[in-house]
Amino acid sequence: MSSPKPVRFFVDFDGTITENDVVDLILERYAEPEWRLIEKKWQDGRIGSRECLSSQVALVSAGQKDLDRLLGEVKIDPYFTEFVQLARQMRLPVTIVSDGFDWVIDNTLQRKLGHLPQLLRDLPVHSNKLTFTPEGPRLSFPEEPCEHGCATCKVRVIERLRGAGDYTVFIGDGLSDRYAAEASDLTFAKSKLLLHCRQKNLRYRPYFGFEDVLEWMKAGCPQDANTTERTLKGNA
Repeated sequence: MSSPKPVRFFVDFDGTITENDVVDLILERYAEPEWRLIEKKWQDGRIGSRECLSSQVALVSAGQKDLDRLLGEVKIDPYFTEFVQLARQMRLPVTIVSDGFDWVIDNTLQRKLGHLPQLLRDLPVHSNKLTFTPEGPRLSFPEEPCEHGCATCKVRVIERLRGAGDYTVFIGDGLSDRYAAEASDLTFAKSKLLLHCRQKNLRYRPYFGFEDVLEWMKAGCPQDANTTERTLKGNA
């Protein structure tokens, strides 16, 4: 029997690490109603997430103080900290890949993990850059455009960081995660991403939260060939 490959995690942020999609919270509270029409175009595949987010952020009327107050309402998965701690103990790299905003991610993680500075130092983030001007927030994209028009090309980040022998595990929930799931060896999926994994017959495990990922890790990160929905306590 061959030895298991070293595991490397790639983790979505909005709706995965956080209990709600923070980008949607910002848009619902501070954007003009047209943002929903733009969202529908993206969901229908008529535009990529880069064009979608650029157009939506242009509709936001909020300053840094407004968004800072909103972040006070954001909750993260209650088992995420334990997940990062165990991954560090097991020497399993964790990278956050997000179509969201660096300012949101950095500030949320600082609020929730600031008392564990070593964990933060070991948790790289790849996302879009949000800055504030007198006219409102502005969005820019550190990653080059990809064929799908993604705001952050998660596939490119995965391909750039994984080693030749790595077993890549993606954890996510939404449509912006579908290409990352297709590029990974295993995906922990819920919500819309779970439906996509089922439709595409990808290797996946349904999950409710990081408690389920912890269970898999404590079982030795089994890289079994028969990944089914019966491997967890219930279906997402």
